[in-house]
Amino acid sequence: MNSLRTSTRSSLRGALLAAALLFSSAAFAGPPLLCHPFDTGGAASLPWGKGWNVPDRGYDTARLSADTASLLGAQVPVIARMETLRRAAIYASADGTRLRGLAATLDARVTAAKTPQAKALALFDAGYFAETVQDIARLQGYDMPGIGKVDVAALRSVLAKGDGSLRIAEALKLRGDDASIRFAAALVSAADERKGDYNTHARLARAGITEDVLLARNIGQVAATY
Repeated sequence: MNSLRTSTRSSLRGALLAAALLFSSAAFAGPPLLCHPFDTGGAASLPWGKGWNVPDRGYDTARLSADTASLLGAQVPVIARMETLRRAAIYASADGTRLRGLAATLDARVTAAKTPQAKALALFDAGYFAETVQDIARLQGYDMPGIGKVDVAALRSVLAKGDGSLRIAEALKLRGDDASIRFAAALVSAADERKGDYNTHARLARAGITEDVLLARNIGQVAATY
């Protein structure tokens, strides 16, 4: 029985490593938090069109804050959270009221969290959202197709509330060095051009791929070194 379990674990690790290699791609092509949708393994997310920058035109963004919060439950994997927050940030960026409202909703979840694990996830969500908003602000200066009209004043007001990467760092302290959060932190570090932080986060993210199927599917978005 023990040999069977060992064989099964070895097979799983091999499959995950193969998946990581299969999905390997060039890192840093465009804003790293925006232009590469995450493979969530079919997890629920906000409605979306075809393409990284194509929202569903039929989606009622009046529901954005409530829908986003409902998709960020305690059991939702980090990478599925990242895709929901990516979509939410793009939807919200066109409307200052929606953007400020969603940022406030995410910040309130940090204050309301009752356990260290709940607080870690709430900090991550608020921090990653803020960093994605930062990437949208940066996108305005890229010579590439964008996401359409954005409310620049609202972007600035949300970003003025603090550095999202600091909240992600707090989440890591509470979450026991979660490899998927390291993956997110590597992407954020790439966006911020913090090479030393990037290399640390990328190395620790890669070390966790044998234990996390979704991480293995997405690890190609970060190179081994900057």
